[in-house]
Amino acid sequence: MLLTTRQLFEKCYGRYAIPAVNVFFMEEIHGLFAAAQEANAPFIVQTTPFARDYANADMLLSMIGAAARIYPNVTYAVHMDHGYEAHIFDAIDKGGYTSVMIDASHDSFETNVARTKAVVAAAHAKGISVEAELGVLAGVEDDLTVDAAHSFYTNPQQVEDFVNATDCDSLAIAVGTSHGAYKFSGGQGLQFHILQEIQQRLPGFPLVLHGGSNVVPEVIERINAAGGQLKTDAKGVQEEEVRKAIPLGICKINIATDTRLLWTMVNREFFRDRPDEFAPTTPGKIFMEEYKKFMLKKFDLFGCTGKASEFSNVIS
Repeated sequence: MLLTTRQLFEKCYGRYAIPAVNVFFMEEIHGLFAAAQEANAPFIVQTTPFARDYANADMLLSMIGAAARIYPNVTYAVHMDHGYEAHIFDAIDKGGYTSVMIDASHDSFETNVARTKAVVAAAHAKGISVEAELGVLAGVEDDLTVDAAHSFYTNPQQVEDFVNATDCDSLAIAVGTSHGAYKFSGGQGLQFHILQEIQQRLPGFPLVLHGGSNVVPEVIERINAAGGQLKTDAKGVQEEEVRKAIPLGICKINIATDTRLLWTMVNREFFRDRPDEFAPTTPGKIFMEEYKKFMLKKFDLFGCTGKASEFSNVIS
């Protein structure tokens, strides 16, 4: 069942979160849909402008559509992550997405409001949900780079004005996460006092946590043991932080870095241990199975395992 993110958030708010997973290629999509069907868990499959430019939007959407036919008992939304107007309006016009994100967080408050309102008007006219962002995350994701000096936390005092002015359906907030593999090198973690104040000002409004990967030290160690040279002095969002954030309104948690690290680990170890191999399908099968196991654990952590049944009466 293909739904909007707004429909998903209406059910999950305060009870569980829904993983929003960036995809680039077939093996990821297979692993994601297979895990969701087995877990009976709702999920969001999302693409970035970078992914659309890399694989072509038609290719990505066709693979997602094929996966929905192969795994017919899934409940999901299709979301464009970190979109800019050229990508967003193309996605709205051509179809295939049930949710889009306008990332104007680097602009002034007033410009962010104006850009978001324009996207909301176009998207809502076609029944598509809109995620906006307030506050700037540091880090690296695809072709987006923000250094720590130019990042800042979301100001709770601005959140209520922003949501009322734009009519967006959910809001990505900056509460201490960062994009990429090198998160929390300073050990600061999530800023729960900001989350709490935002929820007090906007009770019931869905919030989004970007940079939600865990960056498991064991995975980094295995990559480096197989020839990688990744840094080891940072950590991602910890499991106890995820559990604490969900009752405070976090409905959607973005995952990208963890799945990239998983792909790197599987492939580095495979070709280290089997240097005579060259076919991509053999490590591809291993990756799909590892990806599935990874997502099953995430569904459990986020509390959404078994929750897809709650949407059986929702009209898509």
